[in-house]
Amino acid sequence: MTILLVLISIALLVILIVWAKLNPFLAFLISSIVAGFLLGLPADQIAGSVQKGMGGLLGDLVVVIVMGAMLGKLVAESGAAQRIAGFLMKLFGKNRITWAMSLTGLIVGIPLFYNVGFVLLVPLAFTVAYQYRLSAVYVGIPLLAALSVTHGFLPPHPSPAALVAQFDANMGLTLLYGLLITIPTVALAGPVFAKSLKNIQAKPLETFQAEVREESELPGIANSLITALLPVFLLIATTVISLGLPESSPLRPLFGFLGDPGVVMLVSVLYATYSLGIRRKTSMKKLMDSYTQATKDIAMILLIVAGAGALKQIFTDSGVSQEIADGLKDWPIHPLILAWTITAIIRVCVGSATVAGLTTAGIIAPIIHTMNVDPNLLVLSIGAGSLMFSHFNDAGFWMYKEFFNLSIKDTIKTWSLMETLVAIIGLIGVLILDFFI
Repeated sequence: MTILLVLISIALLVILIVWAKLNPFLAFLISSIVAGFLLGLPADQIAGSVQKGMGGLLGDLVVVIVMGAMLGKLVAESGAAQRIAGFLMKLFGKNRITWAMSLTGLIVGIPLFYNVGFVLLVPLAFTVAYQYRLSAVYVGIPLLAALSVTHGFLPPHPSPAALVAQFDANMGLTLLYGLLITIPTVALAGPVFAKSLKNIQAKPLETFQAEVREESELPGIANSLITALLPVFLLIATTVISLGLPESSPLRPLFGFLGDPGVVMLVSVLYATYSLGIRRKTSMKKLMDSYTQATKDIAMILLIVAGAGALKQIFTDSGVSQEIADGLKDWPIHPLILAWTITAIIRVCVGSATVAGLTTAGIIAPIIHTMNVDPNLLVLSIGAGSLMFSHFNDAGFWMYKEFFNLSIKDTIKTWSLMETLVAIIGLIGVLILDFFI
């Protein structure tokens, strides 16, 4: 009966988002309150649980997500992304153009949120396709595969960062494991898959052609790469150093502080403010206006994360999370596969990778205390499942269709299949890592 009530709560969430077209934050709030009543929480405790869940999850994430948005906005507006793309095109040449696009998406996609990266980089892909007289789909899919993988697998993107917080995982280790899985996933779902797409013709609208800046207006390649990748360098470096220090070392607390994701992102944004802003004669007012706009851009993402935290707290306070854990621990299925499957089903129903990942987290979190599962791999398993088969209920599906000016049939053959490959290959990578870790 308890499982049925949880399923009713999640079904209500899906119906409110898909059928009623309600904003996901409002849908999470309503579903959380309804779930509280269904699961027997006293009426006077439901509001407190909702507030506790929202505050508890956002407390860990506000700095990371907001600073990530600021960094991504500056990388985009300064021309650093264009500089990185142009450098990689020259480095790889025409014959390996798809590999250059994948690497561009991977590097620039780490600090950029998905929608911003899409709008910024897809027009650059159109410019490259026109320059070399290649299919825009053939050039674009490797780029979008990389953007999708960074969105689903790698902190500081909202969903993986939120999952790290919920599972008490290590963000540096999650990032390190995520990069190990990301490389083969992007290669197979990007350049390798793109070979079958050379004959699919797309006629991108002129509205979406890139406005290419003059070379003299762009920051240098070293500056662009170091600034865009600084969060990765700092997270991995501090994690590796901390793991190598003995427990009694007086340096462990210091590197623990320096490796905190919020501190890493703050340092990265301050460095970017100088390297891509002040150093290049950009006024402080313009930089701060850009950061203000970046914060507005991700306000709804923060609210969705908060709503997911509310639903998770209702499940926890009602005791249903532990009941689910007790029921699932005897299932003859690997918990990583189970987490991936639940996420994939919700993703196909709801359309949002972030909603799918965070909803699953509320259901499956107790398993990590009752089963021998690495929480970092659980983050990646859910991240992979959250990218499964994007279709009509996903905004990304329609953005891709309209930008590339494709038919529904060709959109499913290219975009939807690419996302499915990312999800399946990502799961395989997680299971391989689980064998060795």
